[in-house]
Parts: sequence; structure tokens; C-alpha cells
Amino acid sequence: MRKANRLVGMTLGEIAKHIEPGVTTLQLDTVAEEFIRDNGAVPAFKNFPNPFGRPYPASICTSVNDVVVHGIPDEKTVLQDGDIISVDCGVLLDGFNGDSCYTFCVGEVKPEIKKLLEVTKESLYKGIASAVAGRHIGDIGCAVQSCCEAYGYGVVRELTGHGIGRQMHEEPAVPNYGKVGAGILLKEGMCIAIEPMITLGERAICLKPDRWSIKTRDGKPAAHFEHTVVVRRGKAEILSSFEEIEQ
Repeated sequence: MRKANRLVGMTLGEIAKHIEPGVTTLQLDTVAEEFIRDNGAVPAFKNFPNPFGRPYPASICTSVNDVVVHGIPDEKTVLQDGDIISVDCGVLLDGFNGDSCYTFCVGEVKPEIKKLLEVTKESLYKGIASAVAGRHIGDIGCAVQSCCEAYGYGVVRELTGHGIGRQMHEEPAVPNYGKVGAGILLKEGMCIAIEPMITLGERAICLKPDRWSIKTRDGKPAAHFEHTVVVRRGKAEILSSFEEIEQ
């Protein structure tokens, strides 16, 4: 799990080098797939089925501006100055899955949108701080929710984090809202993906005609940050990494 998640961090770092105005989301997907395969892994998202029976056609999810998650890379979507883009990446390496997401600024982004990204990332780490053996799933969601709602942001409820291991999505679901002490007990050694999906406006979402991309109903931007962690006693162990991105 450490190796798989380390590779996800390295892949997001490689993608970060290419994010600039004029680049298409399909170009980012090509960079990601080549890097993942060159490092002996396969893109975990490619051909992943959805409830409509549509396999995901790409290696990463590229969700621009008001797209919350599952944006499909294509040659028509060209990054513009002032955009934000959430890049979600998963790999399968030696039978184990890695999963992480980071929301990037493209050029000069409005201060209110930068603040959304800053708070969403902060809420991720607050959620991680609650991922401790002996606490509950609801503690994680409560930490994320209270952090983001304090700024008036919307917390998406229909989409959650998840358990992860030999399968990309395993039990338990890890919501970004909840109450302290609610939900299943967290036990040492559990691997979970914590991923706040936070909107600048209302939390209502809708599905686009491609049957994958999920956007905000009011058209306002959304941010998405994700780490895969191991529940430990005292402090969670973060397996994925933003270091390569931020360098």
C-alpha cells in the first residue's frame, strides 16, 4: 500500500509540471498513463465500471471548475487562466491500490476560490487527525464538515471516501459529514481514503450527460483533496503524498 500510494504522489507531481493555460485535459491523462505504466503499475481508474455499466475511459479524473469529481479528460477541454482543476489518480501496483487527489490553480485564480482550496485542504488534514484507532467514522466526517461549513461552503453528501486495499473501493464508506461517536469503530491497520469534496456555493450536485462527470447544480466551483491513510493508535499514517506536487 505504501508503494502504490507513493507512486500516486509521484504521478500527481509529474502532472503538476504540465498544468498551465493552453493544456488539454487529455494531454494530462497521457502524461499520467505513461508515467504509471513506466513505473510498473496500471491506472486503476481505466475501465472501472459505474452503475450505468459505462467503463471509465481514462487513467485520471480531471474535474475543472464546477465539476466536483469524475471529469473525463478530452481534447476539447483546454485549461484557461483562472481555472481550477482537481486531478484524481489511482494506481494498481503489485495487487494493491493507491488513491489521491489534488486541486490545482491554473494561472491567476480569484482569491475567494483560492480560499476554498485552502480550507478544503485544511479540512482533509482535520479529518485525518480524527482517523485514530478507538474513534469512529463519524468523527472524521464531523471534523471535515465543521471546518468547511464554518466558511459557508457546501459539503457534498452523495459522494464519500472509502476503504481501500486490494480493491479500489472497499468498506467502509467515509462521509465528509457526521457526528462524533457515530458510525463504525476505527481499528488499527484499517486503510481508508479520506476525500473532502467541497463547494463554494450550495452542496447540490447533478450528473452530466456523459454519465460520469458530477458538477455543482449552481455552477459554482468545487474543490477536492484526498489522501489514503492507515488508522493507527495516536496518529494516522498518511500513505499518499502532496510533497512531489508542492515541490
